[in-house]
Amino acid sequence: MATETKKKTPFLDRKAVHDTKEKLVDVVIGLLGQIGRGEDDKDVWKARMLAVSNKKLMRLHDVAGEIKTKFGSMEKLAEAAATALGRAKDAHYRDRLAKFTPAKLLDMVRIAQKKVKPTAPAKTPKPKRAPSKKKAA
Repeated sequence: MATETKKKTPFLDRKAVHDTKEKLVDVVIGLLGQIGRGEDDKDVWKARMLAVSNKKLMRLHDVAGEIKTKFGSMEKLAEAAATALGRAKDAHYRDRLAKFTPAKLLDMVRIAQKKVKPTAPAKTPKPKRAPSKKKAA
């Protein structure tokens, strides 16, 4: 009988990477602060983040880490989103995009990049040959 591996719960995922929820919250707050999405009062923000579920914290950690490595800041992410959507020259649109949440903006960039990726050229069907006419003997 084959043993099935069960998917880890968000609590176990968090515990494997970050021992306590406080450590994960500190990392998430640090990442969000580095990409320009931090609040002024860190104590209030930390208290709010401690009330968030482990799954949401892990998602925030993944999103903030990806934004930091691929784009560097929210402004650059907003520019990338505007470019991917074909509105790079529209400053008002970029400003509006910069107000979106990091996760929403990152998802917009991902979707826009998927739509732009060139697909493999479709094979054109070969034209059918006209049936050969056999001469009657």
